[in-house]
Amino acid sequence: MSSWISRATENRNAQLITTAVVSGVVVGSAILGFQKARRMYKVADLKASIPDVDEEHHATRLTEYGAATNAFAPSKEDKRSMELAARARKGDYDDDLILEQLARNRVFLTDDGLAKLRSSFIIVVGCGGVGSHATAALARSGCSNLRLIDFDQVTLSSLNRHAVATLADVGTPKVHCIRRRLEQITPWTHFDCRNELFSEATAATQLAPDANGQTPTYVIDAIDNIESKVALLNYCHKNGLPVISSMGAGCKSDPTRLFIGDISASTDDPLSKSTRRRLRALGVKEGIPVVFSTERPGPGKAQLLPLSDEEFKKGDVGELGVLPDFRVRILPVLGTMPAIFGLAVANHVILAISGYPQEYLPSKNRDSMYDGILGTLQGSEGRIAKDFGYNQEGLRIPITKDDVGYLIEEVYHGKSVVSGLSTRLALVRWQKPTTDFIDKRTPGQNNSLLRMNDLVCMTKEEATKHEKEVLRGGKMPGEVWDGKVVEAVRRKMEEESKYERFR
Repeated sequence: MSSWISRATENRNAQLITTAVVSGVVVGSAILGFQKARRMYKVADLKASIPDVDEEHHATRLTEYGAATNAFAPSKEDKRSMELAARARKGDYDDDLILEQLARNRVFLTDDGLAKLRSSFIIVVGCGGVGSHATAALARSGCSNLRLIDFDQVTLSSLNRHAVATLADVGTPKVHCIRRRLEQITPWTHFDCRNELFSEATAATQLAPDANGQTPTYVIDAIDNIESKVALLNYCHKNGLPVISSMGAGCKSDPTRLFIGDISASTDDPLSKSTRRRLRALGVKEGIPVVFSTERPGPGKAQLLPLSDEEFKKGDVGELGVLPDFRVRILPVLGTMPAIFGLAVANHVILAISGYPQEYLPSKNRDSMYDGILGTLQGSEGRIAKDFGYNQEGLRIPITKDDVGYLIEEVYHGKSVVSGLSTRLALVRWQKPTTDFIDKRTPGQNNSLLRMNDLVCMTKEEATKHEKEVLRGGKMPGEVWDGKVVEAVRRKMEEESKYERFR
C-alpha cells in the first residue's frame, strides 16, 4: 500500500489531481463553514430583536387553533358548555330534554320525520355566510351528525354575515368556530370538522361515509369558488349523492326574488351561469336543485367593480388571490342575503330528509324543441353538402340534442343573435365551409366536420335567409347582417372558445 502511494506521489499527474481534490475539499469546507456562520449570526440577530416579556411587551399563549390571542378568554359558561358537549356526545344527555328542545319541529315534521332528521348524516362544504346559517339551522332543527368542510378562517369582514362567529373567533378556522358555538346550543351534535380546501382530487375522501359507515344523506354546496363548486356538484351527481347548491348571494338585495329550482332553470346570476355551463360540458344539464336569485343588476345597485389599473401594473393579478383561480376582489355582500340563502338551503334539506311535501319550480322541458332544431340543422348541412358535390344521403353531424340545448340556453340565452326574438329558433353555420368539411376516411361513413363553435342561433326565417345568401350563395356575413350582429357573433364565439376546454 505504501509503495503504491509513493509511486502515485512521484507521478506528476497524480500530484496535480491530488492537489485539486484537496483544494476542492478545503474550499467546500470553507464555503459551508461561512454559510453556517452566517446563519448563526442571522439567528442571533433575530433573537436579539425579540423584546423581553415585560409590561410593555407581553406574551400570549396559542389557542387550540394556533391563533395567538387571548383577547376574549373562555368564560366559565364556555368551559361548562364544552364539558357538557363532550359528555352529551358520549350519550350522557337526557333524550327527553332533546325532544323538548325540538318540540316545535317535532309537531311540524311528526315523530317519524324528526327521527329521520336526527339519524341523518349531512355534509356542508363552505362555512361562510351561507354555510354557517345553513349549519346553524340544521343543528337547531335536530340534525345530529354534521361534517363541515372549509379551508378558510374567520376574519373581521366575515362578521357582517356569519351566523355564529364573534370577535373572539377572528383568526380561527370557520369549521371549528361553528362547532364551538353550536355546541353551546345543541351539545349532543357530532361535528366532523375538516379544515381543508375541497377539490376534485380529494372529493372521494371528503365525501366518504362517516366513522360508522353511514353514507351522506345530503350534501350542501355553499362554495363561492367556481372550480371547487363544479367539482363538488359533478361528483355528487355522478355518484348519486343528494346535493343542493347555493348560487351567488353577492350584489343581491331583494329577498322576494329568491327561488329554489332545478339548475337548468336558474338565471340572472353570473355564478349560476358559469356553473351551469361547465356542468353541461361535463354532461350534467339538470337534476341538481339550487337556490338562486332572479334579481337583475341596475342603476345604483352594488356591482363587482373591475380591478384598478394600479393593481394590474403591479404584475400578475393571479398572485393577489389566496389560492390559484380564487377571487381577488371583494364582492359586495349585504349581510342579510347569505343568511336568507343559507336558511333556504337548510329548509330544503330538512323537508327532503323528513319526507315533508314540497314543490319547486319545474326545470325547462324543451327537449322536443331541441329535437326540431337538430332536425333543421341536419337538413341544412345536407343541402350545403349537396352544393359541394357530396352525397347528402346518410350524412351525419357530430351535434347532439344536449349540444343544441347547451348552445340555445347557455351561449345564446334562448334568443336570436340577429333580432333577439325567442320563438321559432334554429341553429345555422355562420361561415360558409371549405370544400373539405365532409369526412369520408371511413368506408360507408359520411359525416360532417361541423363544430359547435361554427353555429349561431337565429329564428327559422333568419336562418333560411342566411343559408341562401351566405352558406349557399357568395356573400359574407357582414354583407347580409349589420356590424352589431357581426360583433355580437364574434363575442359569443370568443366566449364559447374559453369554455371548450371544459368539454
